[in-house]
Amino acid sequence: MLGAMSAIGERLEHVRSRMNAAMARAGRTDALQLLAVSKGHPASAIRDAFAAGQLEFGESYAQELAAKAGELSDLPIGFHFIGHLQRNKVKDVVRWAKLIHGVDRPELADDLARRATERVEVLLEINVGREPQKSGCLPEAASSLARAVSRHPSLGLRGLMTIPPPADDPQASRPHFRALRGLGEHLVGEGLVSRPLVLSMGMSHDFEVAIEEGATLIRVGTDIFGARPAKVANAGA
Repeated sequence: MLGAMSAIGERLEHVRSRMNAAMARAGRTDALQLLAVSKGHPASAIRDAFAAGQLEFGESYAQELAAKAGELSDLPIGFHFIGHLQRNKVKDVVRWAKLIHGVDRPELADDLARRATERVEVLLEINVGREPQKSGCLPEAASSLARAVSRHPSLGLRGLMTIPPPADDPQASRPHFRALRGLGEHLVGEGLVSRPLVLSMGMSHDFEVAIEEGATLIRVGTDIFGARPAKVANAGA
């Protein structure tokens, strides 16, 4: 246990150092949040990360989120839901998630509002790479989707998230991150999103590029917790 805690703490320190360096390169002094993607890892790993100062964690599966949130209810931590949300899992997710990253269709917004017992904070998932196999609304549909969310007083639209097309070179993600930021600013200009605008973009392999392009929230899993079991999908971290 002590060895695992030390390893996670060391990785967190290294990630934070890289975050600070990227912020300095970009000349940024605004807020940047680190989301530790804990999907596929045991609750004990989250406890180790918490001991190292990490407070926000990301999960991709409703059942796993509920189980970990219940087991770790003694800790003052927040969970984000970062996976593709199926409509039949909405009830479980709204109970535990502090922020839902993947609203990509009006029907899902309707379901979230129907199940909400208090205000639910959400991000729109944007398919900036226009990948047919990937969830997320296309950029040109973002304004319409934002209006659909805004019709529900119980939903708070905080910003946007994206997962760029996979690439070995982190620089390949740069135009996609830049496009998401531009879209976010457009929605702010339309009055559909309020500041501070949340831009959830960047994962273990490309978060430094994302920071340089304006990310306000990065999702890092492997570089904190190590490799996850092969059966866990690779979305969102």
